[in-house]
Amino acid sequence: MWCRRLSHLQSRLQDLLRGRVTCWAPQQPNFKSLFPLAIHWHHTASTSLNCVWQQHEDHFELQYANTVMRFDYVWLRDHCRSASCYNSKTHQRSLDTATVDLCIQPKTIRLDETTLFFTWPDGHVTRYDLDWLVKNSYEGQKQKVIQPRILWNAEIYQQAQVPSVDFQSFLETKEGLKNFLQNFLLYGIAFVENVPPTQEHTEKLAERISLIRETIYGRMWYFTSDFSRGDTAYTKLALDRHTDTTYFQEPCGIQVFHCLKHEGTGGRTLLVDGFYAAEQVLQKAPEEFELLSKVPLKHEYIENVGECHNHMIGVGPVLNIYPWNKELYMIRYNNYDRAVINTVPYDVVHRWYTAHRTLTIELRKPENEFWVKLKPGRVGAKLERCQVSSLY
Repeated sequence: MWCRRLSHLQSRLQDLLRGRVTCWAPQQPNFKSLFPLAIHWHHTASTSLNCVWQQHEDHFELQYANTVMRFDYVWLRDHCRSASCYNSKTHQRSLDTATVDLCIQPKTIRLDETTLFFTWPDGHVTRYDLDWLVKNSYEGQKQKVIQPRILWNAEIYQQAQVPSVDFQSFLETKEGLKNFLQNFLLYGIAFVENVPPTQEHTEKLAERISLIRETIYGRMWYFTSDFSRGDTAYTKLALDRHTDTTYFQEPCGIQVFHCLKHEGTGGRTLLVDGFYAAEQVLQKAPEEFELLSKVPLKHEYIENVGECHNHMIGVGPVLNIYPWNKELYMIRYNNYDRAVINTVPYDVVHRWYTAHRTLTIELRKPENEFWVKLKPGRVGAKLERCQVSSLY
């Protein structure tokens, strides 16, 4: 069996799913309760826009689309998208941010339909569409789910009856690729059937998903129980639940597995939704979830086999979350590769072990286990930042 480790999905693949996946945003509070009558809003737009704004001494405040936003003036000047400040062809900033006065304030502000115009002391004009400000404000990002997903245990996944995608449809049609990606991004795992059991065809499949990442193993490789590399995966030992490449500073985002040949017994793969388990920890012991998301750990890979001499170290917490909306986006869970814990004091270490035990208990619950046996022709892809897997 061979494994291919890939980088994160490119934005072009996300574009294929637009219009098919919706995000949920929490109900916003009533604005009247947030702003006492003492605050006078000097400028208002038409009532149909439901937009009001106020110029403060050190920031600009905007109410629009059920969102209260606050923008620093330096931020507003720095993000100007005029031709002199931003190259729309390369999508790169041209403005030298270091030249912007940190005490800058606009001379005038006006609203024309759905566009805000800021005129700065030097006469430069910056314009912002209201919807762009909502999308790119801190408050807007707090409401937004970066990657919608369906958390699952074995029963949930089996009842969903997520279909596999035929190889030819996956390779030759946008609809086939879209179906695969939608399943993959929502559940973290997806399967392609009728793939010719060759290295070349598996490579075509992987390249259809994303760029192939170069690693210490190469771009693609076979592995079997011959201990040709210094890793437990190259033995006949059963592996407990884990995520791979935790010793990379940026662990591989996607793994693609294809069993090209199988003889004898065994070879089953165990899949567990690590995000589902983490959510259970969050609900039952939020303080332990928080600890697992903050304590930095080292994971390492040490190899001295034949001509292979490697020592790699990756640093990060077990649970990785976006700090602005607390959304979980990656798990580093690998008891085999975890290095000496020497980055936190003893009292924190003991609390970390308690939290780690809570997560491990959730990951090992039988009802969370989904078993699958790959065979020649069936390719499985898993989102390494979401799934914890093992091979038996």
